[in-house]
Amino acid sequence: MATLESLEGDFLQIKGDFDTLWLIIGTFLVFIMQAGFAMVEVGNVDSKNTHNILLKNILDASLGSVLWWLVGYGVAFGSSPSQLIGTDKFLLRRDDFGGDSGYNYAFWLFQWAFAATAATIVSGSVAERCTIIGYIAYAICLITFIYPMVVQMAWGSNGYMSPWLGSDKKDDYFVGCGVIDFAGSGVVHLTGGVAAFVGIMFLGPRRSFVNGTINVPEYGPVFQVDLITNNISLLLTLIYHVLDFGHDPPLVGWFGFNGASTLALFNYGELAAKVLVNTTLAAGSGALGTLVIGSLVDTYFLGRGIIRLEFANNGVLCGLVAITAGCAVVEPYAAALIGFFSSFVYLGSSKLLLYFGIDDVVNAVPVHGACGAYGVFCAGLFATKHNYKMSYNPWDGSVDHCAGVFYGGGGSQLAANCAFICAVVAWVGCSSIIMFGCLNLIGCLRISPEVEDLGLDASEHGITKITKSLEDLDSVRTDEEQSKFPAPETAD
Repeated sequence: MATLESLEGDFLQIKGDFDTLWLIIGTFLVFIMQAGFAMVEVGNVDSKNTHNILLKNILDASLGSVLWWLVGYGVAFGSSPSQLIGTDKFLLRRDDFGGDSGYNYAFWLFQWAFAATAATIVSGSVAERCTIIGYIAYAICLITFIYPMVVQMAWGSNGYMSPWLGSDKKDDYFVGCGVIDFAGSGVVHLTGGVAAFVGIMFLGPRRSFVNGTINVPEYGPVFQVDLITNNISLLLTLIYHVLDFGHDPPLVGWFGFNGASTLALFNYGELAAKVLVNTTLAAGSGALGTLVIGSLVDTYFLGRGIIRLEFANNGVLCGLVAITAGCAVVEPYAAALIGFFSSFVYLGSSKLLLYFGIDDVVNAVPVHGACGAYGVFCAGLFATKHNYKMSYNPWDGSVDHCAGVFYGGGGSQLAANCAFICAVVAWVGCSSIIMFGCLNLIGCLRISPEVEDLGLDASEHGITKITKSLEDLDSVRTDEEQSKFPAPETAD
C-alpha cells in the first residue's frame, strides 16, 4: 500500500516531468521559427545570394548551440555578483544541471532557441553585402557576450533589473519592481534590432538599393522565378504562418515563444492560456491595422488604391513583437490595442529608414527594434494588478506599486521599463559599434563591389546561377507548361 510520502514523491515527479515537457515543446515551436526566418530572408534577396543566406541561418543555430554551451548560458544565467555577468553554469556540467526531472536541461534548450533568434534578426538586415567572416565574428560576439548580458540584467536570478530575484524586500528590486519583459520584446527583439541597425549603418546600402528603392533584377528573387504558379505571395504567406501561428496542431512559432515563457504549465494553465489569447489578438490587430493604415498611406502618396500583402504579413510580426513583453500582464483588450498601434510604430520607422536611405533588407529594425521598444513601454502602461500578481508579485504589496500607469501603479513600473529600454539601446549600441567598427576597420565586414555584383553564391560557395532571364526559364519548362502558363510579355 502506497504511503502518503511515496504518493507525494510520485506527484512531484509527474509535476517535474510535465513542466520539463512543456519547455521541450516550447523549444521545438520556437526553433521552427528559424525555418520561417530563413525563407523570409530568401524571399527578400536576389537569387544569386540564396545559398549564402540559407547557410547563415543554419549557422545561427549551429554556432548558437556551441557558443551558448561554452559561454552564453553561463553569462546569462550564472551566479552574478556584479548583477550583469554570470560566473558559473558553463559547459552544462552535471553538478549544475542534473536532477529536477531534466528541467534544467530543458530550460537551457529553451533559452538557446531564444539566443539563436536574436542572431537571426541581424543576419536578415545585413544580407547580400556582409562577408561570411564578418557574419561569424558578429554572431560570436552577440551570442557569447552582448545578448547574454541583456538576459542576465532582465531575467537573471541576481540581475540588476530582474524581477526574478526571489527576495521579498522591495528595496532589492530596481525601482521596487524590476522590468516587465515576460518573453523578450526587449531582451530578444530590441537587442537584435539595435545590433542590426548598427550593422547596416556600417555596411551601407546594397548596390541595388538606390534612393530608397530596391532595384532587383527582373524575376531576381528566388521565389519569383516560378512562372508556372507565380507563387511568391503564397509561399511567403505560408512562411509567416510558420513563424507566427502555425497551420496544424501543435501550434508553432510565437505560441511557443510566448506561451512556454511561463516556464511551467502545472498550476499555470490559466496564465499560459491568457498569454496565448493575448498573443493571438495582438497579431490579428497588428495585421489589420498595418494593412489598412499602410494601404491608406500608399493610396495618398501614389494616387491610387493599393492593398499589399506585405503589410498584412509584417503587421502580424510587429503585433507579435509588441505583445511579447506584456503578454502575461495585460488584458485581451489591451493586447488588441497594443497590436493595432504597433502598426503605426512599424510603418513610421520603416518609412523613416527609407527616407534616410538606410537599407534594411527584411525590415528587421522597424519590426524587432522599434516594436520591441514599444512593447516594453506598453507593458508599463497596461499591466493590471490581477495579472501582475499571477505573473510576478515578488514581494507583498508589489501589485499596488508595480501595476501599470493605467491601473494605479504610480509610474514605478513604467520608469523601470523605460530605463531598461535605454540600457539595452546603450549597451547593445555601444558594443555593436565597437564590434562592427573593428570589422570594418580591418576590411572584414563588407564584400567588394565585384563580389556583390557576381553574387555571394558564386564567389563564396561555388554556385552558379542557372536561370537568368525569361528565355532561360522557358527553356527548362515543358511544352505543356509553356502553353498552359505562358511567360509574361516583355517590352521591346
